[in-house]
Amino acid sequence: MAISKNAIAEWRSFWFLPFAAALGYSTSVIHVYSLGPFIEPLQQAFGWSRAQASLGISISSLISAIFCIPIGMLVDRVGPRRVGLIGVLLMLSAFALLGTTTGGIANWVLLWIIVAFATLWVQATVWTSAVASRFEASRGIAFAITLSGASLSATVFPLLVTWLIGAYGWRTAFTAMGGIWAAMVFPVLFLCFRGAQDVLRKQGPAAPGAVRILGGLTLSEGLRSPKLYKLLLASGLFSFTAIGALVHFVPILTDSGAAPLAAAGVASLIGIFSIIGRLGTGLLLDKFPGHLIGAAAFMLPIVSAVLLLFAGSDPISQAIAAAALGLTVGSEVDVIAFLAAKHFGLKNFGALYGALVMALSLGTAFGPLTAGTVFDHYGSYEPFLVLAIVLMAMSAIALVSLGPAPAAHEAAPVPAH
Repeated sequence: MAISKNAIAEWRSFWFLPFAAALGYSTSVIHVYSLGPFIEPLQQAFGWSRAQASLGISISSLISAIFCIPIGMLVDRVGPRRVGLIGVLLMLSAFALLGTTTGGIANWVLLWIIVAFATLWVQATVWTSAVASRFEASRGIAFAITLSGASLSATVFPLLVTWLIGAYGWRTAFTAMGGIWAAMVFPVLFLCFRGAQDVLRKQGPAAPGAVRILGGLTLSEGLRSPKLYKLLLASGLFSFTAIGALVHFVPILTDSGAAPLAAAGVASLIGIFSIIGRLGTGLLLDKFPGHLIGAAAFMLPIVSAVLLLFAGSDPISQAIAAAALGLTVGSEVDVIAFLAAKHFGLKNFGALYGALVMALSLGTAFGPLTAGTVFDHYGSYEPFLVLAIVLMAMSAIALVSLGPAPAAHEAAPVPAH
């Protein structure tokens, strides 16, 4: 009953924060969830291979991975609000600039380096740090809502981008996407996005409503913990396979005979089911052992890969594959963030979770590139889908091996300001 009362108090005081953070987080994946519909127009315009068209995500994710821990430390030091507000403007401007590409690979790479710099400021660490500082009893569902920003992106972006490309051309589509999302997201963040760290920094440690983030591992203790490396393995393998499949999902379906707009419609199911996956996983994480819930969620892409391998041209199988992929894409970051907070505490959450975001970014860097390269070499995505089955099983095993989380590291929150 005490936990229930604490959860009610958290939502009564800070109900708006996870929703604002969700909009902020949606900007961090605009380049991932929007690229699929651009691949064929870029191929037609410049004669690129699919690996070349996918190269940008690999570049941005790889560069971002290098700086995930320093950005996490910056969030711990200055608070998530300042980092997030700057980051949203940088990210959406950088995405809009992709429409200026000249068709030269060097120019394409340069534009994606700019995107890489921008992604540093909107990574998941920024949004989850603020939410973790305000929610403890109901942190699982609060994280789920926050990270549903990616689900919103997966639902809206493929359809919106496909329509913009058809109506105005791919160059205008890049610019329009950046502008539309900036107009929607930034005002909400400016009004509603503040973590306890921001209150502490502005008003001092005696500020009413500030959550004292006391418990947890030091950075050096966290870096020596075997659990960190199990989470790193699970994160990296997951994002390599799932994001690789997600970015190429529309081309996978069009190769099987689906029309582009129909393929985008099926792909949008990933976003819809990722919302269900996030919310369902969040509720389960608040009630059951996180490592077991995470392992079960990480097995779902195997269902998607098997269906695409053996019944990829069947519309019903395509829809089920999209739903299965969506359910797990809707839970992976939630699981990793939840387990990081439980096993490491909040004292250095930004830095230690930043290490896990680094693994997620590395997987994102190489997964889509590998999928594109496999297609260019074999003329099919089948070898990549087989690899996905193996790697997702390994990822689930790594999560099971974590075992139960220790007793809570952090202090209880005090009433809100």
